[in-house]
Amino acid sequence: MPSPRRAGGSDRRRLASPHPLLLLLALACLLISTLAQPNQRSFHAEPLHHLPRQHVDPTSNFLDNDKRGPSQPSGNNKSGPARLDGSKQGPAQANTGSNNVAPAQPNQGSDKAAPAQSSSQKSGVAGKNGAARDASDDATSGNLTSYVNVFVGTAQNGDPGNVFAGGTVPFGMAKVGLNVEGYSPAGYVSDNVQPTRGVSPLHDSGTGSSDGSYGNFCVMPVTCKGNDLDACPTLLDSRLRFRKNGTDVGRPGYFATMLNNSIGIELTSTRRATLERYTFPTSLLDKEGSTAHLVLDWTNDSPGTFRNGTLDVDWQAGRLKMSGSWRSSFGPSFFSYNAYQCVDLLYNGKQNLGNHAVFGGDRLGMDAKRTDVTHWTRIHPNNGQPIQAGVVVGFKSAPAGDKGQTVTIRRGVSFVSAEHACQNMEEEIPDWDFDKVAGASNDEWEDKLKRIELATDTDPLCLLFHPTLKNNATETDNLRFDGEYCTWDTFRTLFPFMALSSPRDFADIVEDYIDGYRKEGYLPECRANQVKGYVQGGNHGVEVLADFANKYRHYGDSLGVSLKELYEAMVHDIDVASPDFEYEGRQAVPFQKYGYIPYGYLDTVSVGEPTREISRSLEYSYGDFTAAVTAQTLNQSQADVARFRASALNYRKNYDHSARSDGFSTFVQQRYANGTFRRTDPTTCSPKDTDSKHSCSLQPENTWGIYESSSWEYSLYAPQDGAGLVQLLGGKDTFERRLDHFFQAGYYQPGNEPSFDTPSQYHHIGKPYKSVRRVRNVIGTYFGLGTDGVPGNDDNAAMASLLSWYLLGFYPVPGTREMLILSPLVPSYTVHNELLGDLTVTVTNFDPRSVQRDGKLPSGARAFVKSVRIDGQLHPSICRISFDDFFPAAAAAAGGSTVKRKIEIEVTSQEIDGCGQGEMAQPMSLSTGGFLGQVGAAAPAPASAGQTRQKKIRSARQP
Repeated sequence: MPSPRRAGGSDRRRLASPHPLLLLLALACLLISTLAQPNQRSFHAEPLHHLPRQHVDPTSNFLDNDKRGPSQPSGNNKSGPARLDGSKQGPAQANTGSNNVAPAQPNQGSDKAAPAQSSSQKSGVAGKNGAARDASDDATSGNLTSYVNVFVGTAQNGDPGNVFAGGTVPFGMAKVGLNVEGYSPAGYVSDNVQPTRGVSPLHDSGTGSSDGSYGNFCVMPVTCKGNDLDACPTLLDSRLRFRKNGTDVGRPGYFATMLNNSIGIELTSTRRATLERYTFPTSLLDKEGSTAHLVLDWTNDSPGTFRNGTLDVDWQAGRLKMSGSWRSSFGPSFFSYNAYQCVDLLYNGKQNLGNHAVFGGDRLGMDAKRTDVTHWTRIHPNNGQPIQAGVVVGFKSAPAGDKGQTVTIRRGVSFVSAEHACQNMEEEIPDWDFDKVAGASNDEWEDKLKRIELATDTDPLCLLFHPTLKNNATETDNLRFDGEYCTWDTFRTLFPFMALSSPRDFADIVEDYIDGYRKEGYLPECRANQVKGYVQGGNHGVEVLADFANKYRHYGDSLGVSLKELYEAMVHDIDVASPDFEYEGRQAVPFQKYGYIPYGYLDTVSVGEPTREISRSLEYSYGDFTAAVTAQTLNQSQADVARFRASALNYRKNYDHSARSDGFSTFVQQRYANGTFRRTDPTTCSPKDTDSKHSCSLQPENTWGIYESSSWEYSLYAPQDGAGLVQLLGGKDTFERRLDHFFQAGYYQPGNEPSFDTPSQYHHIGKPYKSVRRVRNVIGTYFGLGTDGVPGNDDNAAMASLLSWYLLGFYPVPGTREMLILSPLVPSYTVHNELLGDLTVTVTNFDPRSVQRDGKLPSGARAFVKSVRIDGQLHPSICRISFDDFFPAAAAAAGGSTVKRKIEIEVTSQEIDGCGQGEMAQPMSLSTGGFLGQVGAAAPAPASAGQTRQKKIRSARQP
């Protein structure tokens, strides 16, 4: 999900890093850290016809219906360099931040300005008693989470990663972390230039386009001068505080920081509940003449969209219940979601409440408190200031240590009811044991890290985190969804990556897509905050279902997915015009009639913003391609195969051969219903476009026909027909020059999804070595271990899974079993698939010199694929391979037994032209008979050791 600004870009500088082998470690750490952000999921929890629709976004993912399930993190490239830091990091990662100074601001307490964070400054974790303890105190021998840097992608630069950093379990609905003022979609921002408003249990990760997603129910520790409630800073402006520099510390499942008044904060969570510790230094309490107090915000979410809600307080029991309705952060304003929390304040009798009150106010001067209120129902008026309301509570006593008084609270969250929220925390945190909860969270992350086992020659790091997504089971009478925020981002790399090692999690998510079709008539596309969000490209649930069906075609029943219903949902989503294609389905009528979406077409069947005609047409064609492959795989009618195939090839109708740019011709352009083209400059909305008046996203003013991209970029988009695209654009030589120019001229946007395919497209002209060079360059130039190490919004692991594919040495053709062979950046790894068996990939002649900080291959470095062997047999191609080659059990008609497959990739320093012998060696292309003529694996061909392919070898050189 992009930021709301228009597409654009700026130069990125290449930054120094240590020895190449340390870079290898750094890249693996980056992969873990970026993938270790659980996607919030969106679920509907109420009966469809009675209550407002809600969502739990794709990084909070677990709806609470007494079942369990985990979660994970859009991007268009704009600016912000990436750093590669090879220094080894400990279990609890300290955020080194950036050299920014926070300006003095009013109402920030005595310490107005936050000084610059030093990259060498030692950071500690706020301890139980408020003291800082060294991060290494939490180290566990052999603990793989010690390699996870949760702060990667948290910087607020020109194109931020917006990655969540806080306490959460894999796919937990509860994501407890800070809410920082300003543009902070994930709540936390590493740059300490904006104050904090408190701690929220609900966040998203990796998305843009809004000042925040969720951020409800903030808790802020405060003191009240003279212990006077009227002196308590309850409203937002008065309670804001900066963090102390160098005190942000985190690891999977745990986060700690310290405010600039020395109050320490520690956070951890289970799936649907949080445990939070706030330590008040004795010196601060004495200075203020105050006991410890907490402000519990009821109405404010990050973007400020409260509509109505209810607050209930039982002071004797020390329990609060809060509920509310808020608007979606990425969807039509008439959609709203409900959220609920339950808070216990007494810490099993170890804390006693002191003074307390309900408060309400606004930014125009109202600031009232009442001690006689225990129930409040609030409806926000259509006019007037947003109400700021909640509870302030003091603690007469709480556990004390050498450094002060520590207040511990337990919170449950729900999207069903406040009662469910109470049940969630009671079930998941019955004994209030902070260290136990944090340890259990760490163990859950450890289990996820074991799904891909990475081997290196230089470091104990041996496991790679896999971005699994686990969704909640769906009951027949209630509607629940994963967040799918948004499928335009995730279908290309995340779901194919899930298919490698997480078949059950993948199946659960697919079942949720199908259930969306059952309950609402269309596959979910982009569900933000549990409600329908804006459709960015096509209806990409089709590709997600296709990816599952084509890879697990013999396992639907055992995984709980009806392949018959899956196919029915796909066909319906393609064939039946959506009443409103802004948030579900597609604009089917003109696409079916013309083979593209005409510019200026008056649609009397579907409504929606009449923009993005080119990109939607191209994405529709690709979706229909995956439907054709699925129809053949599932033995559906040949009529379906034929019509979907024809529609998939209609991508060619969007190309205007007369359109020119930079000496090249044939670019995608808007087209009228009469067949003529409406021409615009192909560089519009590219990183080279400096016209600030150009709108390039979902704005009605985006009249250029393309979503968050340019004609230069989308003209290279036809994953279903690489060979056909090469011919369409002038043949191999012209295509090679055009592709080179695309990168050299700066049209490539590494942080935006339409560019994901482009670096590997040299495969389609028989020059896979140039794809390898380009991919290495992309990694070295744009990714890093710093807080700005993600080149754009991470988009619920779209960016992270792209990097993971590059690291493992392959790239998927989503919705199919086809993969392109690149070149692994690690010498060996094993993928563990509980259903299909183990896959071990080993690189023969692995050369550490091939992993360079700047992504450039030095002369003589071995990185180019020379041969591929599967269980010792020579594979006919060095360019392509199938999912069935990875896991032969996937192809077994009755569900075959698991095997341990071994693939050996031999690399050389010599550049090899060609992909191998015969048609099966070439990457599949629809127009040349691929995919539908041969959708299975390329079986290994027995060969002697001396057998060679037709190839042309040259000495290594830079592209």
